[in-house]
Amino acid sequence: MIKYIIIALVVIILIWAVATYNKLISFRMKVKEGLSTIDVFLKKRYDLIPNLVETVKGYASHEKTTLNQVIEARNKAISAPIEDKSKYEGELSNALSKLLMLSENYPNLKADSQFLNLQEQLQTIESEIEKSRRYYNGAVRILNTSIQKVPTCIIASLFKFSKEPFFEIENDNERENIKVKF
Repeated sequence: MIKYIIIALVVIILIWAVATYNKLISFRMKVKEGLSTIDVFLKKRYDLIPNLVETVKGYASHEKTTLNQVIEARNKAISAPIEDKSKYEGELSNALSKLLMLSENYPNLKADSQFLNLQEQLQTIESEIEKSRRYYNGAVRILNTSIQKVPTCIIASLFKFSKEPFFEIENDNERENIKVKF
């Protein structure tokens, strides 16, 4: 009788271990999916920025500093390793905001259909990036919480599951409203 109880306990523990491992794998895949989705929208944004800059150049040729900041921030964000992506994305968002603020001083630019179309596309992409970041951070929260809870942490440590970083602003200055002065 004790033999059957021990066998039953071992089977129950094995089933729990396999189920826990599979759950952790699912959580890790959701994190990777979230990061991949962010990457897709960032690529769309990177591809849109040169068109936006060129359109603004035609109207605001003396705003070279702002245009150069956008281009420089884009190049840093594209080449940044994934661990530093959120830092450079914040810088790029800041530079883009300044670029879009330029349209307030150039009525012809503000009325240009190509600029308006690019601006609308950028707003749509920014919205999708924000949603993707929320999904990714939610998936990271679930994974990180799971691998720290007892008894799941036992399986997590056995199979070397590790905490994933959140996609967040690293520079406190980026949290402030942008002040553009001309």
